[in-house]
Amino acid sequence: MIVLASGSASRRAMLKAAGVAFTAIPPALDERALEASLEGAAPPAVALALAEAKAQAVAAGQPDALVLGSDSLVVVEGQRFDKPASRQAAEAHLSHFSGRTMELHSAAALVRDGAVVWRHAAVARLQVRPLTDAFIDHYLDREWPAIGGCVGAFRIEGPGVQLFDSVDGDHFTILGMPLLPVLGALRDQGVLPA
Repeated sequence: MIVLASGSASRRAMLKAAGVAFTAIPPALDERALEASLEGAAPPAVALALAEAKAQAVAAGQPDALVLGSDSLVVVEGQRFDKPASRQAAEAHLSHFSGRTMELHSAAALVRDGAVVWRHAAVARLQVRPLTDAFIDHYLDREWPAIGGCVGAFRIEGPGVQLFDSVDGDHFTILGMPLLPVLGALRDQGVLPA
């Protein structure tokens, strides 16, 4: 049995579209406290630690299950950004991102019986085009509050694609989980046909 340790609609949709049977259980985890304990760690290490912690939190109540945890974070010019807590925060994030390169780090981990059996981190680089105040207002009128749960304040599969001039990286990583390596790991674990 595969358990997705996430409440993310995007991660659920990716697995479903790929034909993976799973159960989703959101983890009870204080992500901000864990992030604070990792102050100074490199972004891929933080994303991996969060993915593993999510999987571990759910695995504790799911003996014998293979639990998949995943996490994403955004870094722009060395500053890490969390999900925007308000429309005003989303506006501030987008203003800061304007004309800069956004690094989106996504990580995934598989846990079985309390042990991490696989982990992977990936990065995508997205060039944010110069954004006018008028565009940001129009964009948030359309997308808020739906993007409140999205790191980077965008959904690449929707109007958020208009934020960017170019993208260098895997589409699934941008959606929030390095899906192709995850599928390979699930095959290696014998839960998907090889």
